[in-house]
Amino acid sequence: MKSVTPAVCVRMKNELSSFRFFTEEDLTKIGGYFECAQASAGDVLWQEGEPSGCVFFIMTGRVEIKKQTEFKGKEVVVGVYSQGAIAGELSILDGRPAATSAKALEDVSLVLLRKEKFDELIEAHPTLGVQLLKGMLLTTATRLRKSYDRLAAIF
Repeated sequence: MKSVTPAVCVRMKNELSSFRFFTEEDLTKIGGYFECAQASAGDVLWQEGEPSGCVFFIMTGRVEIKKQTEFKGKEVVVGVYSQGAIAGELSILDGRPAATSAKALEDVSLVLLRKEKFDELIEAHPTLGVQLLKGMLLTTATRLRKSYDRLAAIF
């Protein structure tokens, strides 16, 4: 994995909603906490129940998110995320094992933030850390509201 470059920081601001609260100067300050990564189609990014400790910001490609059902070996697709989406944010916020599994549906470019780096960012730049949390929580809240609507539509 490689560090995030200034050019990637500009793309993050322009393409990722979680970073809309940042200036380019802000992103330059915190860019070193993030890493760039690639995954090929079919690669598993994480498995449900395993320690994760990483949030993924999808720059290109699509990622399928699945949840195990009560029937052994059966999973349900709970989302397909593409450019601009985040995934894995729950485990970075609550420290618990991954609630879902994720697999690259096609080649993906990712910017990731590990839990340890997230904690360092919060310590070194608390105001910017709060801005990042705000962006991540808004995304999570939007997904939760859509889930409520889908559940209500079933009944």
